[in-house]
Amino acid sequence: MMKHVFLTGVPGVGKSTLVKKVCDAVVSAGVSVSGFYTEEVRERGRRVGFDVVTLTGDRGQLSRLSAQAAAGGRELRVGQYVVDLQSFESLALPLFRDMREGSKRLFVIDEIGKMELFSQAFIRAVRQTLDASSCSILGTIPVPKGKPLALVEEVRSRQDVKIFMITKENRDVVFDDIVSAVQECLK
Repeated sequence: MMKHVFLTGVPGVGKSTLVKKVCDAVVSAGVSVSGFYTEEVRERGRRVGFDVVTLTGDRGQLSRLSAQAAAGGRELRVGQYVVDLQSFESLALPLFRDMREGSKRLFVIDEIGKMELFSQAFIRAVRQTLDASSCSILGTIPVPKGKPLALVEEVRSRQDVKIFMITKENRDVVFDDIVSAVQECLK
């Protein structure tokens, strides 16, 4: 039985936009939704990093260009970005704890990517949520590229996960199918 829905596709194709639209649709249908998405941070038209934003609007730093990141300690890097693990965990991890209590709900994880996977606590929380009976996940995962990410491959190979490959060609027409799949998961 399908329990979770994940979107994948190249960066910038519209996965996060679709996740937000699907959330709006299921919330208006009375579904309880919580979780987070990742948002680009731009200064003067240039991407300088990423923030984690909860569905209630709280915002925390996920990463910044290495010149703008807070100095100190062993740096966790993805490309030119330095990951702020403490900021990410302090915002994202409490959402998982709140999620596991209560009625059938939808939990948004946008995304399970390289930056987020520096957090062992995040990896554990995602695994527990995938196995929780009271909750379905609407999430995003990167397309396979380079060295496989263990948790991403785990999600990809699960029998209870439906994956939508988002492309520029299908992103405007696949919305209804994603909403239907999410509603099916919540039954």
